[in-house]
Amino acid sequence: MQPYHALYQSGELLQRVKEGYRRLVACDLCPHRCGVNRIRGEQGRCRSGFKPRIASANLHRGEEPPISGSKGSGTIFFSGCTLNCVFCQNFPISQQNSGETISTWELARRMLQLQKRGAHNLNLVTPGHWLPQFLAALWLAIPQGFKLPVVWNSSGYEAMDALQLLDGVVSIYLPDMKYSNEQQAYELSGAPGYTAINRAAVTEMLRQVGQLQVDDHDIATQGLIIRHLVLPQGRAGSAVTLPWIAEHLGVDTHIALMSQYFPAWRATDTAAINRGLTHDEYDAAVAALEDAGLENGWVQELDVERGSV
Repeated sequence: MQPYHALYQSGELLQRVKEGYRRLVACDLCPHRCGVNRIRGEQGRCRSGFKPRIASANLHRGEEPPISGSKGSGTIFFSGCTLNCVFCQNFPISQQNSGETISTWELARRMLQLQKRGAHNLNLVTPGHWLPQFLAALWLAIPQGFKLPVVWNSSGYEAMDALQLLDGVVSIYLPDMKYSNEQQAYELSGAPGYTAINRAAVTEMLRQVGQLQVDDHDIATQGLIIRHLVLPQGRAGSAVTLPWIAEHLGVDTHIALMSQYFPAWRATDTAAINRGLTHDEYDAAVAALEDAGLENGWVQELDVERGSV
């Protein structure tokens, strides 16, 4: 039984649903705190209104091994985003808001379908601005037999009081740590205060779920995995972020050090990131990972066709 079943039985989950929807009246679910009335359909930075909007709901086999496993991760891509990353590789979904608007009943049905198809987990991609709608769908799905562990797959730009509504609901947090420099975060993602907000968020995530745990088949059951995408010219601040993780979250923390950067969306017109990574740039990030003593997780081979040669 997942911890959220106890929250459902006690009535706490329903109270969190109500609190989430209350916050939509003057939306403050993310650090932008736009204050728009999404109940009336007003939209803020995330370009999202009242009813949930998703781009897809399907089995996904391209996540980290403990997430995808052998059967796939039941992945729901939500439309919109609280960030405006100029290099976003999913920009039709995040920046152009492609997808379909559905009811919370339909969202619950899609969740149950993914479970029926054998998914190891429910993987919510860029879900923060749809937190109340997800909680409502979960509340509807539980009495119909929903029991998958929930993966919160996010940019890491999260409001602390919103994260607290997920305590006991989310089993596995899969956040980004994108930057260690505020100017880079603002220029490349439109995210004021990203570093401090992100570090507080991942600290809270670790408090809630602890370090990664897997079952006898090496499938994640609970815990934290941090993703860090290496950017050209050190723009992600890998040499600062990775030691911070080791010092403040612990050397047992699992890291996915990603090399798949390429100049998508508006990055082709953005100086310094309008090219792929060089081998030296990614190797430097790997060296920083090793120097920090972070031995758990995954590194990638640099795609030569996308990297500079």
